[in-house]
Amino acid sequence: MLNRMKMIIVGGSSLRVVVQKCIESSVSVNGDIVSSIDKGLMVLVGFTHEDTISDIDYLVNKVVNLRIFEDSNGVMNLSVCDVSGSILCVSQFTLYGDCSRGNRPSYIKAMNGNDSVKLYDLFCDKLNSIVPTKKGIFGADMKVSLINDGPTTIIIDSK
Repeated sequence: MLNRMKMIIVGGSSLRVVVQKCIESSVSVNGDIVSSIDKGLMVLVGFTHEDTISDIDYLVNKVVNLRIFEDSNGVMNLSVCDVSGSILCVSQFTLYGDCSRGNRPSYIKAMNGNDSVKLYDLFCDKLNSIVPTKKGIFGADMKVSLINDGPTTIIIDSK
């Protein structure tokens, strides 16, 4: 049983998002705000070597339909679409930081920048076709600011 659990934990990699419900969020580069939203979702996205278009489609569907906004009864029952919210999507290869050996994270599971920028752009385009979506600047030294509502933070992997 222990070996089986180990396989599940270290098994196949997948596209990963961290979704944070926010009242407002912004991304700055060199002190200038490059993107900002009001009510909606801050989405951090990381890509790994095995990611495909089907992983992107799966997570786009999950993100836009994730019911984490309160309805009139105070129950998390509404999606970002239902509340006419927006998405701020930021690429973050550090989501694949592996600290299992030592204290310095290894990023070997993260997809290289040349390939991941294409998937990032596609992911954001697909989100934007459903919900107004703004982006950070891929590969830039970004400063991310948000007021997390709840706080509500959800981590979703495509596999």
